[in-house]
Amino acid sequence: MMNPSTGTLLIAEPFLKDPNFMRTVVLLCEHQDEGSFGFVLNRELGSTLVELLPDVTQLHIPVYYGGPVQPDTLHFLHTYPEGITGGLEVSEGVYWGGDFKQAMALLESGDLDPEKIRFFIGYSGWTGGQLDNELKENSWLLAHSTKGLVFHHDHKEIWKDSLRHLGGEYEMMINFPTDPQLN
Repeated sequence: MMNPSTGTLLIAEPFLKDPNFMRTVVLLCEHQDEGSFGFVLNRELGSTLVELLPDVTQLHIPVYYGGPVQPDTLHFLHTYPEGITGGLEVSEGVYWGGDFKQAMALLESGDLDPEKIRFFIGYSGWTGGQLDNELKENSWLLAHSTKGLVFHHDHKEIWKDSLRHLGGEYEMMINFPTDPQLN
């Protein structure tokens, strides 16, 4: 069994009831004994970047719900380490953060593909031992992340495609009902 680490995907098991994480996929950007954090990849906020930052940008790029912690913060993942300095590589070719002004300038000039950057409001966080306890309770499945899953063209399919990525018995979970008692 794999252990959580930076770059791991946390895939919510099909019956997880927490409304913040039901049928979500979280990219772990850091995992240490003191705690962990990451971003929900598959839940659009329903707002665009220009709606949140009208003074900064005119870009109509969707913004995602990163998680319930600090919902007044904006974060981003991208694939442009050469153009956006200061980002931290969290999985192969995927970087968290960096120089926000550089990111905005590249987007505004058209030199950065908007499909290769994702913006998140808030983040998902766990205190020391909390994520390990949730894993013992089988709340999450673990998988290696890929750029294709992190920057998926259809956020509504990330959960299902993450289970397909695991293969085997996990692929059957795609069709499980949200609440088995209603079946």
